[in-house]
Amino acid sequence: MSDAFADLDVIRRLLNESKTWAFVGLGDNPEREVYTQARLLQERGKRIIPVHPAARAVLGERGYASLAEVPDVSEVDVVGVYRRAEHAGEAVDEAIAAGAKAVWLPLQVIDEAAARRAKDAGLDVVMNRCPAVEWALRR
Repeated sequence: MSDAFADLDVIRRLLNESKTWAFVGLGDNPEREVYTQARLLQERGKRIIPVHPAARAVLGERGYASLAEVPDVSEVDVVGVYRRAEHAGEAVDEAIAAGAKAVWLPLQVIDEAAARRAKDAGLDVVMNRCPAVEWALRR
């Protein structure tokens, strides 16, 4: 995989300037990596929106079954796609259809075709990077 979807300027901008992150795959299980990442960004001042078929509240925020159900999805700065790689493309396509501004696929969630579709649709794309690690490295 190339670093085409790991532009440091994009990573820094998304971490520094974003206000709202929708986390696809965020349920109420604190043992999951998505929960850890959402909590970390919430602790750093980001609003998080859980997106999971169970649509439960997580970390004090109302949950939604899909991105299409999130009101004012245009206010979502980043959609974190915490699904297995074979399901990531579907979530990326939902983010594109919903009018999201950016998608972030974490470590080992690699779908270059989906990333290209998002980029071609005008979204910022980060893939195979960890928000927590990138937060620690940002300057």
